[in-house]
Amino acid sequence: MRLRAGLYGAVAVGGFRRYATYGTATAAGVFTNTVFGFILAYTFIALWGERPGLGGYDQSQALTFIWVSQALLAAGALIGGGFQEEFQERVRTGDIAVDLYRPADLQMWWLAGDLGRAGFQLLGRGVVPVVVGGLAFDLALPSDPLRWLLFLIAVALALLVSFGLRYLLGLAAFWLMDGAGINMMATVASIFFSGMLLPLTVFPGGFGEFVRAMPWAAMLQVPLDVLLGKGAGAGNAAGAFAFQAAWALALLGLGRLVQSAATRKVVIQGG
Repeated sequence: MRLRAGLYGAVAVGGFRRYATYGTATAAGVFTNTVFGFILAYTFIALWGERPGLGGYDQSQALTFIWVSQALLAAGALIGGGFQEEFQERVRTGDIAVDLYRPADLQMWWLAGDLGRAGFQLLGRGVVPVVVGGLAFDLALPSDPLRWLLFLIAVALALLVSFGLRYLLGLAAFWLMDGAGINMMATVASIFFSGMLLPLTVFPGGFGEFVRAMPWAAMLQVPLDVLLGKGAGAGNAAGAFAFQAAWALALLGLGRLVQSAATRKVVIQGG
């Protein structure tokens, strides 16, 4: 058990170092996130100027939602950039057979690598946009260290949910062979249902309840609400964590079932 933990830890460190080598790409990503942060921030200022308190946020909270969400986009691979494209390519070329021969669980191997990637993206592409946003606008960032700790827990659970969804996309390549179409559909769903464009609390009625119950909400909306103290209190944070953990367990469990079916497919085809 300890040997396996060390193995996956090494894979996570390798994922971190791998993305740390792309300095130019990281700088370009920081610039892009910051520019889009300004575009969305001024859009939100106009929108909240017309509709104060929209979605239960004041203008300062809405601006905080924008800038912190920009910090989470790359880490959660909400608009691409995760492992699933590489995974799908390995399935297409047959290199996935090498992964299956490793003395490690396939899902855990890719999870460890993706968490390493996400850790670097949080630091490399997440910190600067929030700092710039905090200097340019009046953000409602909490001063309570406990709130930040709860937020980090919510982010960690969000990364598990994100991986669970994207692992299913990767496994779909065993049957589709070309994942471009399903990846595009998943990106559109992620942009809309995560709260990336607008907080999901602005949607009323049954539709609002529906989108807030989807796994994408656990990837962005929930961590932001934990940070902003919506329904403040440890009990409400525990409810948020339970929602995220339920989706993470469901998706990772489904991933293992699909992985088992995909592995049998490889054995049947490969002999």
